[in-house]
Amino acid sequence: MSLLARPAVASIAAKSMQRLAVLADRRSTGRGSAASHHARLLEFPRTVHELTIPTSVAPARATVYTPATQGPPPPVHVNFHGGGYVMPLTEIDDPLCRFLAAQAGVVVINVDYVVAPQHRFPAPPRQAYEVVRWVAAHGEQNGWDGSRVSVGGQSAGGGLAAAVARQALEEGGPSLALQVLHYPPLDLATSAKDKRAAIAKPLLRPWMAEVFDSSYVPDPRDRADRLVSPAHPSDTTDLKGIAPALVVTAEYDLLKAEGARYADRLRQAGALVEHYDVPEADHGYDGTDDEKAREVYALIARQVRRAVNAGAPDAT
Repeated sequence: MSLLARPAVASIAAKSMQRLAVLADRRSTGRGSAASHHARLLEFPRTVHELTIPTSVAPARATVYTPATQGPPPPVHVNFHGGGYVMPLTEIDDPLCRFLAAQAGVVVINVDYVVAPQHRFPAPPRQAYEVVRWVAAHGEQNGWDGSRVSVGGQSAGGGLAAAVARQALEEGGPSLALQVLHYPPLDLATSAKDKRAAIAKPLLRPWMAEVFDSSYVPDPRDRADRLVSPAHPSDTTDLKGIAPALVVTAEYDLLKAEGARYADRLRQAGALVEHYDVPEADHGYDGTDDEKAREVYALIARQVRRAVNAGAPDAT
């Protein structure tokens, strides 16, 4: 076991990374700041308000993106950001949330969920599920249609979206029109040192995984849990009836194989809508490549719009 794989050391490293992220977000300019994310894809307006959602874990702050639509309450998409289950990077998904609100015609709820090591597994997936359950039950009071809900996330957020869909299957709802899993980590039971990428130096490195995984799930025995590693061979539960899924992987990503493996599992359960592998792209590609981001966000928007409008008179 390396030094960074020790939970106490990993926690110190994770908290240091969190402090650096907070400092970056306080700047008015700079690559890591909220302002820089708001300045991307400016053709999509930012109409937002804040919301706090009660859960048994902790209140979850959320940013609500409203589409410029008239008529009955629109469907709703709940988004979970990336960051290795450790980084509080809510604003990094601002361009995606604006894009989906405009192009899919949905209210987008971008959730600031609890992160490790302050809140270790199983707190984040439980809170995420309770957030979605609340969203589905409180649409009338908030201006969205709680009967038409999709969920999604990028990186760790995709892992949480998969965990939400699994809990909805096991606990009888809410009904989800779609789960969007965008370059998600779906097998923490397999060491990152045993994973292979298509390029020599992918963005995600084994040392990062050691910090993230050991902070989030300190006991390696717990990393095979179905809410952490649904792509690991040890999870053999029948997934028939789980929410339909769009799985997006990246060709050069260290996590591509587990995403593809889970897509195959969803296909066998009759739940895979589409698996798209982004060519010549690494983990987090959409944070720096606006052209590829627009292409893939358009795919996500089409699938979200189609799913939440299925059966409606104006479905597209």
